Amino acid sequence: MKKSRKNKFSNIAALVLAIAAVLLLVYVASGLVPTEIDNVATETEATTVATTEATVASTTEPTIAATAEATTQAEEPHEATTEEQALEILNSMSLREQVYQLFIVRPEQITGSSEKLTEVGSDFEEGLSEYPVGGIAMFAENIIDREQTIEMISSMQSYSTIGLFIAVDEEGGSVSRIGNNSSMGTTKFPSMKTVGNTGDRDVAYNVGYTIGTEILELGFNLDFAPVADVDSNPDNTVIGNRAFSTEADIAAEMVAAAVEGFNDSGILCTLKHFPGHGDTATDSHLGYTELDKSLYELWETEFVPFVSGINAGADLVMVGHISVPQVTGDDTPASLSATMIDILRNDLGFTGLIITDSMQMEAITDRYSSAEAAVLAIKAGVDIILMPESLEEAADGIIEAVESGEISEERIAESVLKILEVKIEAGIIE
Repeated sequence: MKKSRKNKFSNIAALVLAIAAVLLLVYVASGLVPTEIDNVATETEATTVATTEATVASTTEPTIAATAEATTQAEEPHEATTEEQALEILNSMSLREQVYQLFIVRPEQITGSSEKLTEVGSDFEEGLSEYPVGGIAMFAENIIDREQTIEMISSMQSYSTIGLFIAVDEEGGSVSRIGNNSSMGTTKFPSMKTVGNTGDRDVAYNVGYTIGTEILELGFNLDFAPVADVDSNPDNTVIGNRAFSTEADIAAEMVAAAVEGFNDSGILCTLKHFPGHGDTATDSHLGYTELDKSLYELWETEFVPFVSGINAGADLVMVGHISVPQVTGDDTPASLSATMIDILRNDLGFTGLIITDSMQMEAITDRYSSAEAAVLAIKAGVDIILMPESLEEAADGIIEAVESGEISEERIAESVLKILEVKIEAGIIE
């Protein structure tokens, strides 16, 4: 019985296998199996392609965009900073050219003329090539009318390789080389004492703005104003009503307002006469002048308007030929004193250009040669020397001091770089 059952199951199994084989053949013959496989393959291939495209897109598009942006940035020219422009000019200058950039002189000092110039030509051009100064100061004798002034200034600038400071003393009141000339058609202002007496800072602002605007139209770019002295000594003969007030606080308020006016007009302005000429008994134009005060007393009065003007943005400070023995320990004029220049720089915080008062004043010429005064001024930290008695002697003195090692080339370059930067920012160098 057991054998019979086994045979029965074997027969059934064989039958099942045969049926399965037949069905498989039918499926293969009908193409059902390949079709399903193809579909799977097609779907897999589509998925792979889509994934690949997405991957390429996600990696390639940002890369292309980044590359395009980098290329655009590379194509855009670098805009040089003021310092970079100034350094490029400085590096192209000889020592002689750098030294002469430290001087502002009268136009007659370029040509050697004994007559006051009201026009310039080839002799001025040749002189400027020989003495490539940083600037020219014009006085009433050089100024006839508007047309002549504009033409003269334009000609002087055209002859200069590096743009010139064209300066004038235009304070308002008695010291107005332009305003007191009716042919110039500019505003005539009363004394600064009258302005200060109003107590209105808007009036002082208007003085600075109006003067600046009007002289800028003529071609000037630098004004030796406003006066920051305090008229505290009734015996003083040089300042008087040129100062805004006998009170330091009032003078400070007026000076700051005037500086703001000058700045808004586009003209460079100058605080003068540091450390203060209002409490001296003598005139530095005529000889030795002393300010008999301690440093504490200077901070209480004389320095107050200077600090105010510096904070308002004054471009230059003019240092007077005023000796301050209680501070310096000797009778060296402030314009030649490292002690006084250091106080102006580090204690009052002035970072602009420091210029001397005219070196033709007897407070200087009675005691120093042009070379001695120029060398001492540069060693003290001054940036610009105004009108030495002998331009060539003063410049040669500085050059010789550099060549001997008494003054470093870096010291010269320091001041010249600042001068060039100011000229670039003011549009004097384009």
